[in-house]
Amino acid sequence: MVVIIVGGGKVGAHLARLLSRGGRSIRLIEEGRGRCAELCAALGGVQVVAGSGCDPRILEQAGVREADAVAAVTGSDEANLVVAGLARAEFGVRRVIARVNDPNNLWLFTPKLGVDVALNQADLLSHLIAEEMSLGEMMTLLKLRKGEYSLVEEKVHPHSGAAGQPIAALPLPAECVIAAVIRGGKLIVPRGKLVLEPGDEVLALVHAREMRMLSALLGAPQEG
Repeated sequence: MVVIIVGGGKVGAHLARLLSRGGRSIRLIEEGRGRCAELCAALGGVQVVAGSGCDPRILEQAGVREADAVAAVTGSDEANLVVAGLARAEFGVRRVIARVNDPNNLWLFTPKLGVDVALNQADLLSHLIAEEMSLGEMMTLLKLRKGEYSLVEEKVHPHSGAAGQPIAALPLPAECVIAAVIRGGKLIVPRGKLVLEPGDEVLALVHAREMRMLSALLGAPQEG
């Protein structure tokens, strides 16, 4: 899989580092030549191309015609939109992701302008904070299907409705399944007869609209 990242700032460099660990072919385009030298030294195995991602010739040099995905993550919304438009309209890249720096510009980042997924950092952060505050001790480990489902983890509270109950007897939400239980540092494959104990770490796959119901079942009882 070939992924082209446009923008070698902190976001682009971190993304390149993460994706390169998965065996993908990563090409990173960065306009600042001094920054390119730093990236070459820091990101072994990542091809760094000097130039502007808004230049079709630079995109071609990076191999855009064979790219499976392009991620435009510069600090300029205008540049990210130009990159997205070129990737989709000029080169027919199947998957285009673009970073939104100014939330007021979010309305521009649409499939019509070549953007499949718009990453609005301010919006993501605000939703994450709100979610963490509303779900008590529940931790989201992974989001699936664009956030429709989540893999979550929560410890069984001593006074919760789940403590001392076999999994088969739990009133789990309709779109929820317990994937694993960690007890004393050991992973237990969940069976219907397994009785949950206080302090057990429960890993579950659950629909977004039912996360609060699951948190109420495993977590501390609500006061009042």
